[in-house]
Amino acid sequence: MNKKLKPAECTTILVGKKASLDGSTMIARSEDGGSEIIPESFVVVNPEQQPESYQAVISGQKIDSVDLLANPLRYSSVPDTSGKHGTWAAAGINDATVAMTATETITTNARIQALDPLLEEGGLGEEDFVTLTLPYISSAREGVKRLGYLLEKYGTYEMNGSAFADQDEVWYIESIGGHHWAARRIPDDAYVVAPNRLNIDEFHFDDPDNYMCSADLLNLIEKYHLNPDTDGYNLRHIFGSATVKDAHYNNPRAWFVHKYFDDEWQGNPGDQEQPFITYAKKKISVEDIKFLEGSHYQETEFDPYSTTNTAAQKKLFRPIGINRNFETHILQIRNDVADGLAGVQWLGYGTNTYNVFVPFYTNVTTTPASFMTSPSLDLSQIFWLNKVVAQIADTNPRLYGALHQVYEEKTTAALRRIEWQTDAEVADLVGQDLQAKLAQANQAMADLTMTKTQALLEEMLKAGHTKMTLKYDLLD
Repeated sequence: MNKKLKPAECTTILVGKKASLDGSTMIARSEDGGSEIIPESFVVVNPEQQPESYQAVISGQKIDSVDLLANPLRYSSVPDTSGKHGTWAAAGINDATVAMTATETITTNARIQALDPLLEEGGLGEEDFVTLTLPYISSAREGVKRLGYLLEKYGTYEMNGSAFADQDEVWYIESIGGHHWAARRIPDDAYVVAPNRLNIDEFHFDDPDNYMCSADLLNLIEKYHLNPDTDGYNLRHIFGSATVKDAHYNNPRAWFVHKYFDDEWQGNPGDQEQPFITYAKKKISVEDIKFLEGSHYQETEFDPYSTTNTAAQKKLFRPIGINRNFETHILQIRNDVADGLAGVQWLGYGTNTYNVFVPFYTNVTTTPASFMTSPSLDLSQIFWLNKVVAQIADTNPRLYGALHQVYEEKTTAALRRIEWQTDAEVADLVGQDLQAKLAQANQAMADLTMTKTQALLEEMLKAGHTKMTLKYDLLD
């Protein structure tokens, strides 16, 4: 069976609690695909809906009943709507206020593939990871251990990176070969940008508080002489790649993020040695991440929308914001509100350059219908509406980009207002009373987003009406 049914070439951004504007932890990822449009939905999986038996659709791998633990937690999810290739739950926050995103497609090299090949038959992958991990963990650290256990026991057929967060910690884990893995805790005052390459660099095997890995990883490195460095361990050097494709497809995205947070950042877009752990010169906001996930090398010679650069420059590097963004999330675990309000899943559909992110509370049992996408075109659903907006906007970014900028700023402000008012109004509520109020707030935010986006589309149609080529006027 072809296991590469859905390319998921994403961009991950992670932020520690002391690096964020409001003291929250944040893990974000754009879920990107290939040329086929892949509709994405937003649902809550309640405990009774969690499968009691599991078999992967893509690989056929069956999960032992002992690994489907009793009493699963409720969790949010952004699955593929069709389900024909499996669930692909992608990201969510569970009832213990633990966030997970999976996965970032990453690279490898021939040395580790010779020793621990990716599986040709069976194994788990992006299709499965959230469904088999998120409902069974109560901390980010537990998430790393459970996913690591699943990788060792069942193996994988692809190289992937995943992230976990709770109110205190952010962790990033990467698969290595068919059955190995390594993870690093992100320092509280740091951020990470992880494009589609193996990203973890510096690694300390004697520091379990901040680093974890499969039990025999160090022995594997030493036994087979895998470490090219004379001092220390750099997992990107040992297990990763440094190819021409990395220099054009992956590294420039990291470079642009670093330049955004530090305008004195040194180096070139293609540099292979850009660090995994980085420190911003300012506190990082949700709005910063939103801009970066929709960025396309603005104010550089590599912007595809530039009117002054060459055709070759426009196509030189892969931007973060791209037509193949189908769903993007920022999983925010807040520390300045009551526990029942801490989990917020900022969610945007379609090309991030032309959408808006909505801050949905995850302590709910259902989601708004306009964000529960159908497989076919339906303009009463935000996924499809955003696709139409983006494809029109791309034809004249100067004209439509100005309209979108006003739309995004005003809509985000209105959504923030609903969130902050709700935080204050429900501060003393718990249990089902709290969940009911949060569901009402989510519905209000979904309705507002639909109304504002429909109004944007109307303004775009009015602005573009006289710009059509197929026109004739006696006064022309």
